[in-house]
Amino acid sequence: MTQASESAALNPSSLDHDKRNWIVATAVVGGAGGLAVIVPFVSTFQPSERAKAAGAAVEVDISAIKPGEKITVEWRGKPVWIVKRTPAQLAQLPKAASQLADPKSERNLDLTPEYARNAVRSIKPETLVVVGICSHLGCSPIDKFQLGAQPSLPADWGGGFLCPCHGSTFDMAGRVFKNKPAPDNLEVPPHMYLSDTRLLVGEDKSTRA
Repeated sequence: MTQASESAALNPSSLDHDKRNWIVATAVVGGAGGLAVIVPFVSTFQPSERAKAAGAAVEVDISAIKPGEKITVEWRGKPVWIVKRTPAQLAQLPKAASQLADPKSERNLDLTPEYARNAVRSIKPETLVVVGICSHLGCSPIDKFQLGAQPSLPADWGGGFLCPCHGSTFDMAGRVFKNKPAPDNLEVPPHMYLSDTRLLVGEDKSTRA
């Protein structure tokens, strides 16, 4: 009989202890292997960065936006502005029509879905949804919602956006003014309402059909 066998025979609890250690070690290894299989499987339920970049739609809660406020969400790596326009801002839109380069959004139809080719460029008059990228060189315009004369803006300014890079201006419907570097209005992305307070950016009824 070997020395180890003699030791085990003299001390049976030692054998039980070794057996328990072996069982625990096996369970840990097995559990780790199980996790290696499960984690990648679960992660497939979450939208990947690649899916977002490819154009995955973004659902937005707009219930907290107050008149005169704007929030920004990301879609396809672009900033999308959601603006709750005030009655005063909406009242200014017809007054600016003669000063706009493309008041009816007819110049580049790809930038404005059919349901937004109206005087307010939106589904609901009070809510504007546009991509916040200037059509000139891709800069991001800044908010100029206050009415009236301001630096770099006309005395009869009715609210809108100013591109600080080269001075292009857009009204509260994202329409570009005449004689500005930007050739087109701001893009209106595909979007639809899921409810009065939920907006889906990146999909509309035509893309879902």
